[in-house]
Amino acid sequence: MALNHLRLLQPLLCRSLISRSRLVVTAVVNVRPSACTGTVHLPAAACRFYGTKKDKAKGPSAKVNIKSALVEDIIDLEELKEEMAAVVYALKDDFTRSLSIRTSPGALDHIIVVTCDGKFPLNELGQISMKSSHLLIVNMSNFPEAVTAATRALRECSMNLNPEVDGTIIKVAIPKVSREHRENLAKLAKQLSNKAKESLRSVRSNAVSQVKKSKEGHSEDILRLIEKQIQQMTDDVTAEIDKQLAVKTKELLG
Repeated sequence: MALNHLRLLQPLLCRSLISRSRLVVTAVVNVRPSACTGTVHLPAAACRFYGTKKDKAKGPSAKVNIKSALVEDIIDLEELKEEMAAVVYALKDDFTRSLSIRTSPGALDHIIVVTCDGKFPLNELGQISMKSSHLLIVNMSNFPEAVTAATRALRECSMNLNPEVDGTIIKVAIPKVSREHRENLAKLAKQLSNKAKESLRSVRSNAVSQVKKSKEGHSEDILRLIEKQIQQMTDDVTAEIDKQLAVKTKELLG
């Protein structure tokens, strides 16, 4: 008889337990810090957390994605993003300027000539043309006073050039690109990427310092979230730098 009563009560007990569990979860989710603490707290919509299966297996290491407008009084995340993107842009520009192995008139365009009037790309001072597959001509008749500076720039660039001057004409023989030269260029690419990472670390350090200065009037949880967002942005740009290096190294080594 008692067993029959227990069987009848079992569904009711289960529903009661489920109801209590829901109340507990709701209470936890709806907890908000007291307004009298004087600190500012991000609303739930201010940031999102993204986690992979790997993240969940390790524990609470989900990514943060903070809405810039909600923390603009602490740091401008959009401006920070642009500063980090500028580091990658500068690296690509360095690769183009310093690591060219092409035999074409455009191969000399990036070379910077230092004159009394400032710094200028070679193609702004002279007319570059191709005499043969391994000989380029730079006609400096429009700026004859810059012949010496242009010759020096060609000789000191990373392309292993030995220019010859004939009046206002500079003859540039393009040497056959050896394996050793390619490997040296690959090493230079590595150095340039390391330099870019140093610049990126400097941008990150300045951003974190700015966040730490905003300690007054903001909760430590918010500041930690912003610092985590900055680190994630740094990691993403570091990965992009590594990607650019890998592509350039493959191009150089063939």
